Amino acid sequence: QGKWYPGESLPRWAYTCLWRKDGQPIWKNQALLADLGLAAGHADTTKPVADERTAAEFICDLAERLKVEDRWIRPAFEDVYHMLDIEKKLPVDVDARQFNPDDDEDRRRLSRALERGISRPVGFVLPLTRPWWQANAKWLSGFWPFRSHRLFLIPGDSPIGLRLPLESLPITGSTDPLVYTLDPFADRDPLPGYAEIRKAAQDRLAAQKSEAAKPRQKQVMQRLGLEEDPAESSEEYTALPLGSGPVVRTALCVEPRDGQIRVFMPPVGSLEDYLELVAMIEETAEALQTPVIIEGYLPPYDYRLELLKVTPDPGVIEVNIHPAHNWEQLKDITTSVYEEARQCRLGTEKFQLDGRHTGTGGGNHLVFGGSTPANSPFLRRPDLLRSLVGFWNNHPALSYLFSSLFIGPTSQAPRVDEGRDDAIYELEVAFSQVPDPGVGWIPNWMVDRLFRNLLIDLTGNTHRAEICIDKLYSPDHAAGRLGLVELRGFEMPPHARMSLTQQLLVRALVAHFWEKPYNEPLVHWRTLIHDRFMLPHFLWTDLSSIIDYLKGGGLDFDVNWFGAHLEFRCPLIGTFEANGVKVELRQALEPWYVLGEEPGSGGTTRYVDSSLERLQVKTTGMYSPAMCITVNGVRVPLQATDTAGEFVGGVRYRAWQPPNCLHPTIAVHTPLVVDLVDTANNRSLGGCRYHVEHPGGLNPEGYPVNTLAAESRRAGRFFRMGHTGGYMIPKTPVMSPDFPYTLDLRRGTR
Repeated sequence: QGKWYPGESLPRWAYTCLWRKDGQPIWKNQALLADLGLAAGHADTTKPVADERTAAEFICDLAERLKVEDRWIRPAFEDVYHMLDIEKKLPVDVDARQFNPDDDEDRRRLSRALERGISRPVGFVLPLTRPWWQANAKWLSGFWPFRSHRLFLIPGDSPIGLRLPLESLPITGSTDPLVYTLDPFADRDPLPGYAEIRKAAQDRLAAQKSEAAKPRQKQVMQRLGLEEDPAESSEEYTALPLGSGPVVRTALCVEPRDGQIRVFMPPVGSLEDYLELVAMIEETAEALQTPVIIEGYLPPYDYRLELLKVTPDPGVIEVNIHPAHNWEQLKDITTSVYEEARQCRLGTEKFQLDGRHTGTGGGNHLVFGGSTPANSPFLRRPDLLRSLVGFWNNHPALSYLFSSLFIGPTSQAPRVDEGRDDAIYELEVAFSQVPDPGVGWIPNWMVDRLFRNLLIDLTGNTHRAEICIDKLYSPDHAAGRLGLVELRGFEMPPHARMSLTQQLLVRALVAHFWEKPYNEPLVHWRTLIHDRFMLPHFLWTDLSSIIDYLKGGGLDFDVNWFGAHLEFRCPLIGTFEANGVKVELRQALEPWYVLGEEPGSGGTTRYVDSSLERLQVKTTGMYSPAMCITVNGVRVPLQATDTAGEFVGGVRYRAWQPPNCLHPTIAVHTPLVVDLVDTANNRSLGGCRYHVEHPGGLNPEGYPVNTLAAESRRAGRFFRMGHTGGYMIPKTPVMSPDFPYTLDLRRGTR
């Protein structure tokens, strides 16, 4: 089961590839792993279609190999009463048996059930667990009684393992419903080999085989309702009194779906149990020559196992890749993922309607840890986390240059100082409690408690933070004690080399902090963080200082390696020259505002005001104090840089008028007319005009199909003409002392 988003009736899919670190196989016979293409509607008519009889034979054979009694197997049925209720609500002129993919979900579900037959079992359920408190415990099954005698599934389309009516099981005699897993920091023995697991399973089966096995299978088929003369029917099962056996609350399920056998794995407490169960499923598939699809629960976390997971996120395909232990592995993994995505016609970039080149919005999150949780450098040296958090705070370029379009306190990766005003003050207090290397020691849980309540978003969510430590050492649950630190302020760049450059930069910083902890005082940026560092000039200056810092530590970096990142994040809009002065317009960053709640189709909705945009005006060679830059006749507050004659300023404006936005009475400010003004003579010496939409109203429908189409749209919105003619006096803007670098056209003039 993948993620389940609010407003969606069913969970999304998730594909996971598992393999052992020691090189031993988990599953050997590839021919017995069914083709998922069949489930997508590409059936192979040359192969037999699996039905409920195939599923019954499979689960009976598997139960024999597990050495549990097959009398505990229960057929699972769709809820007849629910189906009848749906059918009663259908219009009188609708045939429920005719499947129409355009119908609503309930009608489609009813159509499929009627086509299959409501009286026929959907699949089969075997209550199954392994007692965690017993050494060398055997697999355990037991009695599942229900008031209706039959096992009716919860209505839905998910696998039957997700639709079991567990709340209807008796409370008396139930086993512990929790599955206890081994602590991530506990020592682990080497895993048994594949051949060893298979041999142990075969030895158990050989010891259990008897002459009565064949007649017994026929009896089971009769009891499951798959023989014409169900002599024993289900009376053998329902006649058992309560207390005749333990009520196991986890189950393995076998279901024929889309002509294939699906085996739903129950939750287990150890990786060894999972591997043994998979081996027995493979043995059963070999014995019956029946390919299967493995679904259900994953094994518990275990550093002896690697995994790669693919699942859909809104608008993107999310790929959680396995760890890399060195730079060569990291290069191979990253380039392979990009190439495989290209082969699948998936991209890592997209274009907006106006032709702007952007990322997909998917995260390129970087996760750091150790080969085992206990070996995590952030737990062995808590000062490393302090260095990382402090350096990220003091260098905003790391937060904004590699991020997505949506930044700010309500984004997916807000900075520490974008929430409460006193967050940096509290962070300084936390820093004072972290000892320097070789000076003192603090326990692992203290590292979590020092930073957990500071590295959060506005709502207190520990996951939606720029530096996320919810899997570092959380005392609450085992899945949170993995020794991992996740950097979430990275968006998927369009090219693998751009991604690798980002990863190389962070790897270098972590390596440098290990050798020399970063102990510089924290900078209280306050409003400058959303004023000065929204402009690409200052982002690049800050990044250059980071590169100089690494060079000072003996790491040879070049800031020009990140030129592509600047052009991608803050693309050039256009330039013009007049009277020896060169003026450059470049896209700047804008922290979007999240609006208040409103009623929506899935409940409440919060709109994001993306109608505000910002650009940077940069001049070179402007030595005369009588010259200034105006936008729509308003003077831009230019700030001098370290280069003589060079000035930089920002312009914030409303680009378009959405139905829901902040200050809806303020009109659109575009097109923007930029002038180089000689204030001594009150004349414009030259300028340009920038449009958000096509100036002739020729806005093509749909998004650009490629880079050439996108570039043509961008080029059609900038003109080195159209500046103000004749006599003009620059207007003085209403400025805020909190935002000295930015002209906000919404505030008017005085």
